[in-house]
Amino acid sequence: MFIDKVKIYVKAGNGGNGCVSFRREKYVAKGGPDGGDGGHGGNVVFRIERGDNTLLSFRYKRKFVAENGGDGAGAKFHGKNGEDIIIKVPNGTVIRDEASGKILKDMSDCEDWICAKGGRGGWGNKHFATATRQIPMFAKSGTKGEEWELSLELKMLADVGLVGLPSAGKSSILAAVSDARPKIADYHFTTLSPNLGVVRIRDGVGFVMADIPGLIEGASDGAGLGHAFLRHIERCRLLLQVVDISCFEGRNPIDDIKTIDTELERFSPELSQRPRIIVANKVDSLDRNTVDIESFESYINERGWELIYISAYTGENTDELTSLVVKRLEELPPLTIYESDYEPEDKFLGGDDHKFTITKDSRGVYVCEGEWLFNLVGQVNFEDRESLMFFQRVLLKSGAIDKLREAGCKDGDTVSMYDFEFDFVG
Repeated sequence: MFIDKVKIYVKAGNGGNGCVSFRREKYVAKGGPDGGDGGHGGNVVFRIERGDNTLLSFRYKRKFVAENGGDGAGAKFHGKNGEDIIIKVPNGTVIRDEASGKILKDMSDCEDWICAKGGRGGWGNKHFATATRQIPMFAKSGTKGEEWELSLELKMLADVGLVGLPSAGKSSILAAVSDARPKIADYHFTTLSPNLGVVRIRDGVGFVMADIPGLIEGASDGAGLGHAFLRHIERCRLLLQVVDISCFEGRNPIDDIKTIDTELERFSPELSQRPRIIVANKVDSLDRNTVDIESFESYINERGWELIYISAYTGENTDELTSLVVKRLEELPPLTIYESDYEPEDKFLGGDDHKFTITKDSRGVYVCEGEWLFNLVGQVNFEDRESLMFFQRVLLKSGAIDKLREAGCKDGDTVSMYDFEFDFVG
């Protein structure tokens, strides 16, 4: 079974809580606080699994949760750090935020990527001892790990895509020019999932070719098998449009080209403009008395496409085809790698989950409370300038500053967000 799009839930581990403890040993007077820190939560890490070309492993497992950090203990014992959870995906998987649809990461020939960071462990009471506060009876709780609802979409990495109607001979061509061995039979929809093959011309020179299951009229609307696999040719730098020039099934090759061209245009106008070579297959069975070759070639020339006649069955012109493809690929830009369009602060913006309350305490301090604020404060290093600027951007974009102003907060007033206090500047 071929699966190329799934939704999953990931959750990084929570940080462990700090410990409240005091050193109590015989012959040691006034031992003082010795509560250890909590351990950090495990991360959720995505890793490319070489040789895999389907998301089938996610069919039954859709929830991934990393280990929580252990709580701190007395004697300054640090809690255990949570283990990372590794999620393996095929090369070419695009990871999106399910809520916004924005791209988080394109897993294409890249290193491991941390999708969700584990929560930080809380400090034990040993950190809060001062000259005037020698018996701190409190510690800090660990912060929550990040969580996501994700959409995984596989877009295969192939230089060349074979497209065409069913039984045009795409699988036969792939088998003839590469080491791939796709199923080949004389009935429609023999190919039920995309096949990849590496075409080697000489040492160090070659390309990856993808055989896309047969498209039919209406494929862009979900008809047949095509709609599910059109996304796999979006990265292809060059399209080989295969037509059955023998007209064995009574189809007109010009109509076949128009059908595929229409579906590509409807699916993606940009894709329909991709460089293309028309591959007239089954030339060994061509009867020139029944096929209007002149009109066919005229139609191709009018659109500026290249044309090559081949026979995957006899091997006629297959070497010429691969040589032509290599020559054209040298002139084209590299494979498309999708850039992330998700900003870090987007996670804290919008929706009912990002509401918070504002109260004024007896000191005149404006106290802000909300789960998302708790998580935000826990992820910010206030001693780092860039991290502090990120915190400020989130407050501005989320409308928190405007709400504080509406609550009566003025320049110079103190604002408290859990363990962090600052002077308001409106």
